[in-house]
Amino acid sequence: MRRILLAVLLALPALSLAQAPQSPQVIGRAWVLADVSSGQILAAEKPDERFEPASLTKLMTAYLVFAALKAKKLGLEEQVAVSEKAWRAPGSRMFIEPRKPVTVDELLRGVIVQSGNDACIALAERIAGSEDAFAAMMNREAERLGMKNTKFMNSSGLPDPQHYSSARDLYLLASALIRDFPERYAQYYSQREYRYNGITQPNRNRLLWLDATVDGMKTGFTEAAGYCLIASSRRGARRLLSVLLGSTSETTRAQESQKLLNWGFQAYDAVRLYAGGAAVKEIEIWKGAKPTLKAGFRNDLVVSVPKGQGERLKAELLALSPLLAPVAEGGRVGNLRVTLEGRPLGEYPVIALESVPAAGFIGRAWDTLKLWLR
Repeated sequence: MRRILLAVLLALPALSLAQAPQSPQVIGRAWVLADVSSGQILAAEKPDERFEPASLTKLMTAYLVFAALKAKKLGLEEQVAVSEKAWRAPGSRMFIEPRKPVTVDELLRGVIVQSGNDACIALAERIAGSEDAFAAMMNREAERLGMKNTKFMNSSGLPDPQHYSSARDLYLLASALIRDFPERYAQYYSQREYRYNGITQPNRNRLLWLDATVDGMKTGFTEAAGYCLIASSRRGARRLLSVLLGSTSETTRAQESQKLLNWGFQAYDAVRLYAGGAAVKEIEIWKGAKPTLKAGFRNDLVVSVPKGQGERLKAELLALSPLLAPVAEGGRVGNLRVTLEGRPLGEYPVIALESVPAAGFIGRAWDTLKLWLR
């Protein structure tokens, strides 16, 4: 269907092109800073270059475990068998043992808080039967999430020449985890330490101690990957997420991630264009029981703009045309294109806020004739 311009949300005088704020200098091979609320990347360096993700891989392992819990294919108190392979996993461990009961909940804390490679393998084998089969699940999910520069070979992030990701892809994964499983995220990712098998291990994300607004997410390190950190901070209604790959030390990755988060909150404003459930426009519908349909957004539409630039925003509602009944509530009926002085900020799907059934035979025939004459 062709799209036509239906409405202009904000009509403002032409102004000189607003310059994006100068991003800070960051010690790392690649990085991304993004606003989770609006889905905008605020600044980035080498966002699509492929790097070894190390233990940042474990975000996908947790994502699939959360999905299995949601689908009731797994229970938090279910006991999981520990295989020889899981028990002998190299690198960071939570120290699970064969023949010693361990629950899904304990394994999740082992993965997220302690970064246990052994816990990852145990969960992978429980869900998919083998770690190789689980890696195939990880790659299918990565494709679904739009991660175009990612390939997983294992559940933990242990080095493999064919195991890679990018800063942008890891942002997509981290933001999807927060969006799709907010309760699980809140339950696990802010935990500062965890004790299992008589061994207490701290969360390696130092920002959980340094910044009260940081509530996750994950660290990673190998010799090849360097020091990596994905950090999420919520201040008021806004949530920013930083992805830093290949920094030089534990201290540096925390400092540089903090620098990025602080800069993002200070350099950008969040502007709410529409409240969730509020009609953006009543758009024309054909062959329906009524001539118009209320269109808008399920949740608040928020965009990030350089500090003080909110009044220079412009948004155009582009509706599918002709829009034909029946249309179900929640169905996509167009896009809202948002620009700042001609520079695109994003395009957001507009949905039907109500259902419109098909008209009777006479109504449909009359609209068919009008469409033919139009």
